[in-house]
Amino acid sequence: MVIQNGDATRNRAADASSASLASSNNVTVVQLKKQINLFHAVCIIVGIIIGSGIFVSPVGILQNVKSVGMSCVMWAVCGVFSALCALCYAELGVTIPESGGEYTYIKRAFGDFPAFLAMWINFIIICPVCVAASCLIFATYILRPFFLDCDPPVTSIRLIAALVIVFLILVNCVNVKWATKIQVVITASKLLALFLIIVIGFVSMGQGNVENFNKAFDGSDFSAGAIAISFYSGFWAFGGWSYLNFLTDELIDPHRNLPLAIIISMTIVTLVYLVANIAYFSVLTPMEMLRSSAVAVTFAEQTVGVIAWIMPVLIAISVMGSMNGTCLSMSRLFFVGARNSHLPNIISMINYKYLTPAPSLLTILILTLVMQSFEEIFFLIEMMGFGFAIVLTCVFAGQIYLRFKEPDIPRPIKLPIILPIFLLAISLLILVLTCLQKPAESLLAVILILAGVPLYLIGVLWRSKPREISDLIHQVTCFIQKILLVVPQEKSKELK
Repeated sequence: MVIQNGDATRNRAADASSASLASSNNVTVVQLKKQINLFHAVCIIVGIIIGSGIFVSPVGILQNVKSVGMSCVMWAVCGVFSALCALCYAELGVTIPESGGEYTYIKRAFGDFPAFLAMWINFIIICPVCVAASCLIFATYILRPFFLDCDPPVTSIRLIAALVIVFLILVNCVNVKWATKIQVVITASKLLALFLIIVIGFVSMGQGNVENFNKAFDGSDFSAGAIAISFYSGFWAFGGWSYLNFLTDELIDPHRNLPLAIIISMTIVTLVYLVANIAYFSVLTPMEMLRSSAVAVTFAEQTVGVIAWIMPVLIAISVMGSMNGTCLSMSRLFFVGARNSHLPNIISMINYKYLTPAPSLLTILILTLVMQSFEEIFFLIEMMGFGFAIVLTCVFAGQIYLRFKEPDIPRPIKLPIILPIFLLAISLLILVLTCLQKPAESLLAVILILAGVPLYLIGVLWRSKPREISDLIHQVTCFIQKILLVVPQEKSKELK
């Protein structure tokens, strides 16, 4: 997949034909537009982070630390740690205000090859597996009210899962504002659902149902292993805080709005997660939570009875928000990677009419549909932890290295260097824990990552390809351009 147009002549020819296509349709500027404001940015981050986890199975911490009190403490610790990680990303985002997120930062610090591998991890593992799994969870819960006494049919789940990702990709292809407005509505819906849970929970506490909080720390497991594994579980529940950095080119006033959006959204998510868990414990005992396949559904069944069916629908809407935000963000990562010749040239083009990275979005659609076809999709999910831990480790190492490599670069936000050093150490610990907990999944992830090495050699380093191969790539690129009506983005110099 990582094969580039072989020679400069072919690239110039493709660009020339693209320019002709654009000019014939009276397009003066072919470029992604800055149209994501602070409110949209906060909704994107909150919408991605708050997925199915807080509704379906917030028990990963509880089953390790064994007590209500320690569980709440660990949720708070995980939220603070995720916020510190997000602050480091905010420093990098305003220092290097370009789309691409961690790929761009690793490229700046360590060069092309490590950046390519970071992008490849997102391309082949993190993005398609995450979106595919979310689609299947969405379909399962949206169908649940219609199959009260049994599980929904597998065929129906896969069909609905395919339809929802097609819908979201089409929306993102047509209009970024539509995508962000959908994200606003979905984020509001999931916060409303959590608000209802919190209100019901605190009403229950007001009625004297506080038994679970008496001697809240009794039976706690304070061992290093239990705390480490519970931290690992909680940390992934906050996943998604880095995705806004993929959209920096489209963010209005990124130097102001990027750090503000990160701080506001992480504060909201941490408080909501912590208070929602307290609300759960006001109604459900720890054993009821551990036995439940979907805590929010069990909570609703015990509190609101006849309208409990609405909770699976709200879970589905919540998952849809995560999918939409992931597609919106990750498509910009692949767009930037292709612009740097790390993916096929066609992925770096945008639709001349809608000014959206349609080829990148359609690539996500294809990869997601492929991943949905796997029977063991949840085995693939467990590989994501290993892949993300590698990327996170490289980002913090790069942040530290850039302090010495480019000490004079303007840094509107400059955190104490001890912070990225501390986060680097924790990321390495997470990486080791992942290998110990999931050795088979980690090995498969390593194999997939190493598969990117020959692709880099052939697609990126091998520039003098035979004319026959170059002609074929050129013809395929031009054909796809005509089908999708896409052209290369105009560079800043060309716009002056």
